[in-house]
Amino acid sequence: MYEYRQVIARMRMGESDRRIARAGLMGRTKVSQIRAIALAEGWLTADSPLPDDAAIAAVVSRKPPEPHQISLVAAHEQDVRCWLEQRISGTTIHEALVRKYGFSGSYSSVRRFLQGLKQASPDATVILEFEPAEAAQVDFGKGPTIVDATTGEEISTWIFVMTLCWSRHQYAEIVRDQTVATWLGCHRRAFEFFGGIPKKLIIDNTKCAITRACFHDPEVQRAYGEAAEAYGFLISPCPPKDPKKKGRVESGVKYVKNSFVPLREFRSLTDGNRQMRDWILSTAGNRIHGTTKERPLTLFTETERHLLRALPDVPPELATWARVKLHGDCHVRFEKTLYSAPFRLVRRELWLKASETTVKIFYNLELVAVHPRLRKPGARSTVREHLPPEAVAYLMRDPQWCLKEAERIGPQCKTLIQELFSDRVLDNLRAAQGIIRLGKTYGPSRLEAACCRALAYDNPRYRTVKTILEKGLDQIDPVAPGLDQLHETYRRGGRFSREIESLLLH
Repeated sequence: MYEYRQVIARMRMGESDRRIARAGLMGRTKVSQIRAIALAEGWLTADSPLPDDAAIAAVVSRKPPEPHQISLVAAHEQDVRCWLEQRISGTTIHEALVRKYGFSGSYSSVRRFLQGLKQASPDATVILEFEPAEAAQVDFGKGPTIVDATTGEEISTWIFVMTLCWSRHQYAEIVRDQTVATWLGCHRRAFEFFGGIPKKLIIDNTKCAITRACFHDPEVQRAYGEAAEAYGFLISPCPPKDPKKKGRVESGVKYVKNSFVPLREFRSLTDGNRQMRDWILSTAGNRIHGTTKERPLTLFTETERHLLRALPDVPPELATWARVKLHGDCHVRFEKTLYSAPFRLVRRELWLKASETTVKIFYNLELVAVHPRLRKPGARSTVREHLPPEAVAYLMRDPQWCLKEAERIGPQCKTLIQELFSDRVLDNLRAAQGIIRLGKTYGPSRLEAACCRALAYDNPRYRTVKTILEKGLDQIDPVAPGLDQLHETYRRGGRFSREIESLLLH
């Protein structure tokens, strides 16, 4: 506008187009066009005032009307608008039009039509402002693959990042997974790193925090809700598919991935987190931030740190909740470990609460079992009172118990039990338990006599002892009349045996 005003002023002073062009303001052709416009608007008369910038801009920027052309894409405008809202690329939209409607136009026509739609409704944003200690933003990003120098294990990792919205100071940690336990543990360590708690945490709709993503009514994961209540912060999930609401931590994750991870070697997960902490307190914390133009660590130390909510005197118990089912073996499965619960709840759905040290099992708000937390896969924690009585009885009446009870009944009973346990093929624990139980029915003395008779006939079995007692044979002398003579006959070769010579003669 300054150049246009100078040209019009010179024209009002009577200078020619050639002389104005020599001044270097604009070319001679352009000067002649401006003179024509000025004459038409009456700006060159001496008694008229010099026009202001707005009037000059309104006339100079006026373009002659162009012939109106209807785009070939206009017939499919509704579909194209819908696809554009879904952020589908222009090439994909062109291919879909050709495939579905036999579109004959080029990709350039689609591109021009999309540009017109975007100009009609530009994608404008508003920068969110936060007060010190008002909010922090939390997110995960893909981390490096670490090969443990000691075990050789290849670890696929994630990077947890919590960024304070005002100072841009951040906490970052390399973790193995995105489970609820990891999510809660990272929050605790981040709060301890900052030395306080912000009023609000802005998060994504990750499954370890939000069980049901919704614009108006999201559902918070039970364990995360308890942690928020214990620490005293509010959870603010972003709307679904709208990560711009937490742009500070999105940028923080990119900064960690692009500035910290490349060209570094990590010997283990612990070594990686040690390097991460040193980097945050030195390079990342002392850089001049692109938006605030201040050092994040300085802003945090001088101002925001003192406005954070104080940590609780006793750290709250961070626990993971899970819905489990009690199987027929009276155990529930949680993270590849097994925990027992009362047998009366078999096939029922229970709630399991797992903290760092304990596992609690609930049924209809009733605490039914408490176990120490197991870490080794396949480990089992069993309370005998949770098992059915018959199973408990079997477990308690082991071989040592059977031998002790048999010794109390008598020496013959103990000998018979010992012979049962010396079998190389069968596990005769149930047989031994059955023989001991016969003492309650028939009495210790009769059982001792029955065992003596079974041993005399070299038949130490449960069925033999039971038959002797049922038929009253325990009252008869084990060595029956004529038994010695029978034994002598067999020692001489048997009643029907013959000499070898007699067989050869025939």
